[in-house]
Amino acid sequence: MRAHPINILRMTGLLDGISLLVLLSIAMPLKYIWGIEKAVTIVGSIHGGIFSCYALAILYAAIRVRWSILWPAAAVIAAFVPFGNFLLDWQLKKALAKYKVRPFNYALLVYSIVFFSFFDLFSQLPVMSTFAASVGASSFVVGFVIGLYSLANTAGNILSGIMTDKVGPFKILMVGLLLSSGALLLYQLVDQPLVLIFVRILHGFVAGLIVPAAFTFSANTTMNDQQGKKVAFTGTFVGLAAIIGPAFSGIMASKTSVPFVFTCVALLGFSLSVLSAVFLRSYTISRKEKNTAVPASRASLFNAGVLKAYGGAFFLMFSQGVIAYLLPLHVQTLGYDSKLSGTLMSTFGIIAVLIFVLPTNRIFDLVASSHTMAIGMGLMGVSQLLISQSTTTLALYLVLGLYGVGFAFLFPSINTMLIKAVPAELRGKAYGYFYAFFSLGVVAGSSTLGWLHFDITEGFIFTSIVLLIFAAFVTFNRERNQAPMS
Repeated sequence: MRAHPINILRMTGLLDGISLLVLLSIAMPLKYIWGIEKAVTIVGSIHGGIFSCYALAILYAAIRVRWSILWPAAAVIAAFVPFGNFLLDWQLKKALAKYKVRPFNYALLVYSIVFFSFFDLFSQLPVMSTFAASVGASSFVVGFVIGLYSLANTAGNILSGIMTDKVGPFKILMVGLLLSSGALLLYQLVDQPLVLIFVRILHGFVAGLIVPAAFTFSANTTMNDQQGKKVAFTGTFVGLAAIIGPAFSGIMASKTSVPFVFTCVALLGFSLSVLSAVFLRSYTISRKEKNTAVPASRASLFNAGVLKAYGGAFFLMFSQGVIAYLLPLHVQTLGYDSKLSGTLMSTFGIIAVLIFVLPTNRIFDLVASSHTMAIGMGLMGVSQLLISQSTTTLALYLVLGLYGVGFAFLFPSINTMLIKAVPAELRGKAYGYFYAFFSLGVVAGSSTLGWLHFDITEGFIFTSIVLLIFAAFVTFNRERNQAPMS
């Protein structure tokens, strides 16, 4: 039987209260009266670790217990008042039988895992090139190291998909979380380019195990008439990772170091591993989900719906690769500060997140995926064209906002299309290939324009034409005779 959240809060609260008293009554006098500075360093570190556990216990109780927000607030205040934790414990003991425990929200944990996976990816963007250069990598090796992660990620995606169908998403999620977190710690050992290349290959491969398993777990535990809204909400956490990740790593790396940034991300991964081991282990596919499986006549991994979803994934990330490659150059050419590129990318991410989380996400269950997919791809194509013609900051912000709307329409559409096109027993493999196309799209987007020797304007126009052609293809080649989903 699992421990009651209030009991967990009481236990960590008492430890926090004891460590605070030791810090104030023993360690601090040792430092300021007798000059033993290590006393505060050691006890302070122990108290900080205990307080972190206590903060997590407060958060856990706030999520699981049906009580007022005043309880978590009181718990936070008690941590800073001597003997406060002991008074709170007295009240919590009386409240134990009064407040019921909410069922654990498994979806929230899966969303957090998706956030971690993309947070890991996006936190690398501002710091990896400079880190590679700092360990002696040449300009060629710097570019090679950055692309190497996506290529290794592709192999991990495919293996994850295959193994997810064989052993289930839970085991692959656990393996991916643990190995990815461990790989992030290896950056502490990087002191030369060859070691960095090895770590990037390993990190990219094991990180690729997570996302297909997470999306398969989510899809297999959701009714089909709610898949679009669920995927849109999942996209919120992808968008948040895209907004928070680069800012976090950029700020932290400037104050500490790049390996320390990755260590912080690793700690998040290990924490999610523990939570997953406790709460996702016994979670199984519901009977209702099983009854919504795709009919046997359509049980193909490469039917029209799947191929369109793969194409959408590839061209979505192809477009992202182009934006990442050309937008900073375009902004620089116009004479603006390089920081504008970051705020422009944040703008499109914020717009996408708003569409994902607001009631607008209902459209993905009310309108056919092929329609919203074509609209999203078309808006992204038009945005690429307009970026090339935009010369003012206002115009750039408006166009990137439009690009965010297109992204928000496209991402849930291709996911929903994939879910409804394959049976539950093939979703792992389908998602494995799906995210392999994601990884390849990023590499193709930036490298293709380099090979074709386009200038900035020509690169945006070329990308616009490619996206609009694919949008037209989706519009005029919708799958006929779609079987109704029960």
